[in-house]
Amino acid sequence: MQQVHVRKDAIATAELVECEQGDLAAGAIRLAIESFSVTANNVTYAVVGDGFGYWNFFPAPEGMGIVPMWGHARVIESNHPEIAVGERVYGYLPMATHLDVLPGKVSAGGFADMAEHRQPMSPIYNQYSRLAADPEHDPAREGERMIFGPLFKTGFLIEYFMRSQDWFGVRQLVITSASSKTAMGLASVAKHRSPQVRRMGLTSAGNVAFVEASGLYDEVIAYDRVAELEQAPSVAVDFAGNAGLLRKIHERLDETLHYSCLVGATHIDERDGGAAGLPGPTPTLFFAPDHAVALFKDLGPEEAGKQMAASWRAFLADAGDSVTIERLAGLAAARDTFTAMAGGSVDPARGIVIEP
Repeated sequence: MQQVHVRKDAIATAELVECEQGDLAAGAIRLAIESFSVTANNVTYAVVGDGFGYWNFFPAPEGMGIVPMWGHARVIESNHPEIAVGERVYGYLPMATHLDVLPGKVSAGGFADMAEHRQPMSPIYNQYSRLAADPEHDPAREGERMIFGPLFKTGFLIEYFMRSQDWFGVRQLVITSASSKTAMGLASVAKHRSPQVRRMGLTSAGNVAFVEASGLYDEVIAYDRVAELEQAPSVAVDFAGNAGLLRKIHERLDETLHYSCLVGATHIDERDGGAAGLPGPTPTLFFAPDHAVALFKDLGPEEAGKQMAASWRAFLADAGDSVTIERLAGLAAARDTFTAMAGGSVDPARGIVIEP
């Protein structure tokens, strides 16, 4: 078995490691990882890994961590009576070739990993879908689901939260890191479910053309033109994690900024600096798993699933073809792709899928 170990204190440094698997535990299953995507979301998992427990899902040696990925796997060995060898699943996987899982709460649609070390974390991350009975599974769209799916859902949850608060009385949504998959998901859901809200996408100068071509934003502004933002009543959703950029947004919008939301961190070089002394509202962190629980409580699982599926289909129509999916073989490619993304040097028009 191979794993990619990332240095927690320097996430752009990673190494490929050979590990012993050992015997499969009673009641457990062994998954051979078939494919996973590597996106800016995975960089965020590493950046905030200690604070949010992302390093705890897949244990690694002291000082090192295994970054979680979203992808597909196949059962190659089973000590569980309800799960057969050959079955395929979708869910949270390590940057590795194999994973042992202890299934519980088994249903036709899926199961949870009941391994003791995973129980303190959000149950959202411990669920595995059984593809044979998964309504979201489309064999022709497996790449898009890995690349966009988890990020899209975060965007869906942000829009649902904002709409539930009547958008804090504003009609302008300012989104940083507008080329990121989560930002595009939010923009698509807002476009269809809250069309009265004007969508302003902020991005680096080199990504302006890509973001404009997506058609998801009413206007696209490069980071060095933040001073041109209209001073209209606004909410800001920051995916960049750049304290200097966030300060410029707050200073430009000032009293017209009604709510400031922090999600993820794709620009890790300037994420520190805090929110001390920012004009306007204090930035509030958005933790998607908590909002997912609230969504299902508000609407019920069936209605929540229907609304999310409808928005997912609309998003695929809007932006499903905005990236060119590249399939790369081997964990060395996963290591190299992740370290490049941690350094901020991957084209957003590339959707990278690793096949270990």
